[in-house]
Amino acid sequence: MFKNVSRISILATLLMLFMSGCSYKKIVSNTAVSDDVIREYSKVQTAKQHLEVAEDMQKNVTTQNSLEATIASLSTQIAQNKKLDTNKPVLITSFVRLDKLKETSEFGRIIGESLINELSNKGFNIIEYRGQMAVSINEQGEYFISRKPHEIKNQALSTYIVVGTYSRQNGRVILNARVIDNITGKIISSARSTYHHGLVNDCMMFGDCAPARTVKIIKER
Repeated sequence: MFKNVSRISILATLLMLFMSGCSYKKIVSNTAVSDDVIREYSKVQTAKQHLEVAEDMQKNVTTQNSLEATIASLSTQIAQNKKLDTNKPVLITSFVRLDKLKETSEFGRIIGESLINELSNKGFNIIEYRGQMAVSINEQGEYFISRKPHEIKNQALSTYIVVGTYSRQNGRVILNARVIDNITGKIISSARSTYHHGLVNDCMMFGDCAPARTVKIIKER
């Protein structure tokens, strides 16, 4: 019993020293605590610190209540990776549905277009690969950007490509972004953010609301 009490007292002392920034190794030689206990105790404290950082990250970085803040969160996380070469050309694509990687929406296109602005302002070498071979003109205006493959260049240089997915959940959208080296396929940087919009029905945001119910009007006989 006294041995157990002694061990508890020693562990409490170790905790106080750990929290105060002191080294607990100084008292190890004068205690009955085994090296295994010390190592496991250290692992627990390290894990607790990592969880505290993760909670702070979720609260202040990855969870946002506006679309603008969500886009800023993604771009900030991407730019923090020191492996990124900001001089290398960067192509940014539309975000796609997580369950259908060949489908997007106005929401996905807005995210892609907004990241062009955010990353360009952070010093990245953003390339507009949708530029036509010439400026086209009609009665409505002048155009240079196109989504028709035969109107744009068919090759890209050694570049980074920003891709992303979104998943619609109840009252929120989860977004994941990656920066990929198009030559090696390696993921150079990544980011995750959750947009809490709080809407019961987000069909207006994604443009897939059911058509309004119509009633046929007939002449009474």
